[in-house]
Amino acid sequence: MQKVDFKTKDGVNIAGSFYPVEKKTALAVVLLHMMPETKESWKDFAEKFNKARFQALAIDLRGHGESDGGPNSFLKFSNEEHQASIKDVEAAVNFFVEQGISLEKIVLIGASIGANLALQFQAEHPQIKASILLSPGLNYRGVETEPAAGKITENQSVFLAAGGENDDYSTETAQILSNMLKSKNKKLKIIDNAGHGTDILNSQRFLINEIILWIQSLNLKT
Repeated sequence: MQKVDFKTKDGVNIAGSFYPVEKKTALAVVLLHMMPETKESWKDFAEKFNKARFQALAIDLRGHGESDGGPNSFLKFSNEEHQASIKDVEAAVNFFVEQGISLEKIVLIGASIGANLALQFQAEHPQIKASILLSPGLNYRGVETEPAAGKITENQSVFLAAGGENDDYSTETAQILSNMLKSKNKKLKIIDNAGHGTDILNSQRFLINEIILWIQSLNLKT
């Protein structure tokens, strides 16, 4: 793992953990944490992506961890400040673009508010072919998903996962979004009592392998 940092368009310094692979043009995964977590919450899963020969970049969203305003200023963020985190996603994607990776080879994976940000960015960039959303919500701090879901094209793929009975809100949201999506390749995974966000991956270790196989099945440009 390599520590990296880069600036957003509005001048915020974002800290990241980069997991490179030998093939510099390999498929790349951007990992977006939930609140109040940090990039370290993705460590085990980033290493698994790495073993699958994917590059991985986990970032601290603004106000979290080692990014500007971290580790705790997000607790006082307005909704507008949370919404500005979409610029952090843009900066993370650009980290790979500047290395010659095309948007078609970048997959977004987010948990909770990170899931909402991932879907929003994918909706605004049709070249992004795939996202994985763990415990999305209809509205987390003003980051809404229904408008984004309506913009997803047939050629964009989305994998949604939620924790079932112990996470009713995210489960209902995942079902609503799945019904809205026009994607030819979409997947909905509801796992009862699995937790929220990255906790789903911790409690359901098989799911990370399922996600890796799903990404591989998309045959994105390599």
